[in-house]
Amino acid sequence: MVKISLIGAGSGCFSIGLVRELCASKYLAGSTVSLMDINAERLDAVYGLCLRYTKEISGTLRFEKTLDRAESLKGADFIINTALTAPHKRLTDGWEIADRYGFKFGGSYHIKYDEAFWINFYQFKFFESLTRDILEHCPKAWHLMVANPVFSGTTLLMRKYPDVKMAGLCHGYAHAKRIAEKLGCASGDSFTYQINGPNHFVWLNKAHIRDKNFFGVLDEWLQKNGRTPYDWNIWPFSLKHKDFYARHGVVGIGDTLNWTGACWPWFYHTDDETEKEFCGFAPMDGWNGYFNGVKNAAESIIGLAKDTDRSVSEFLGAVGTDDLMVPLVESLACNVPRLMYVNLLNKGGLAPGIPEDIAVEIQALCQRDEIRPIAGDPLPKDMIAYVLRDRVGPVEMELAAYNEGRLSMLEELVLMDKWAVSVKQARDFIKEILDLPYHAEMKAHYK
Repeated sequence: MVKISLIGAGSGCFSIGLVRELCASKYLAGSTVSLMDINAERLDAVYGLCLRYTKEISGTLRFEKTLDRAESLKGADFIINTALTAPHKRLTDGWEIADRYGFKFGGSYHIKYDEAFWINFYQFKFFESLTRDILEHCPKAWHLMVANPVFSGTTLLMRKYPDVKMAGLCHGYAHAKRIAEKLGCASGDSFTYQINGPNHFVWLNKAHIRDKNFFGVLDEWLQKNGRTPYDWNIWPFSLKHKDFYARHGVVGIGDTLNWTGACWPWFYHTDDETEKEFCGFAPMDGWNGYFNGVKNAAESIIGLAKDTDRSVSEFLGAVGTDDLMVPLVESLACNVPRLMYVNLLNKGGLAPGIPEDIAVEIQALCQRDEIRPIAGDPLPKDMIAYVLRDRVGPVEMELAAYNEGRLSMLEELVLMDKWAVSVKQARDFIKEILDLPYHAEMKAHYK
């Protein structure tokens, strides 16, 4: 029996979906889940639903709720951080300013993406504050960081707080399994694979379906479906994915080539016609769908909490969940060895060609209180060049700007964007972002 502190528990569907997986675990019966959030209404709603669900299924999990983070952390064995400190409205406010200055999707991950620098700043501050509290109240606990930005956040924390036990987690790795299913891999078939690279920039470069080389099967599929128009049901194979694979021999996984961060690289977004051909639709249409989905999910949670006659079990049957966190807790707490994908510093050159003090998403053997990373095969040299230019370089610049509080480095980060055309453009854009009324703390930080 362990204590799990869920930070950002008011996220609604995500939280109670995670609780469903916890309740189903034969290893974690009788454990305590401490739900923590700063939004009392949403916290109360999730807490009430968790109690109702546990009663409906005769579960044995125990629940706590609190607005006090330190209280939630005391005695915790695992901390799962899902918190977003800035609402989506702040992200889109910044995007509207970016649009006026000529910044488009496909330029960088630090402007037209949900890892925008004005969101990351507050996430970094929160990550550090949470880590210091963990080291004070439960220094032996595992910090499982699900909240974005996983890549730069994991890099920041593992560099500055080497004593913390942590791993960054992302569900994007599961995209590889969906690709295999699209190629005809049935649930009982053997599918082994390797992905490599920084989070949201990872590449499938080695895989087998049964005894067949994955890429041979993919080539056969592409001969029949190579110019299939974009369709959500065949999302793993947008024309962008196909074109990139044809040129580089690797498959982008998760957000890497999707419509989200995924707007990368810029040349698929030079104009509306090109974007529609390769991506299927405008990225903003995808983002608006996502934002509306999150809003509707939160409203559904509040509505379900008020409707005490409705079955929570029935509702949860339609809630998608991440299949990584609970298995990882089981492995670390109960010595259930598993191979899983986690984000850790690239110590020892686990991902060849990428600096050792940068986080990478890598396969690891997870067992009793241990995450043991396994070195992967190197990516092609052309992909390493993209990794260094478009992910490692900008993240290094952003972390340096944040750690040193230097406005000049923030300007250089913006100037790294494809759509940056002048220093004046970058400075004026940053000034408008910092002058937003809720950015006083960030404005004071960058001198």
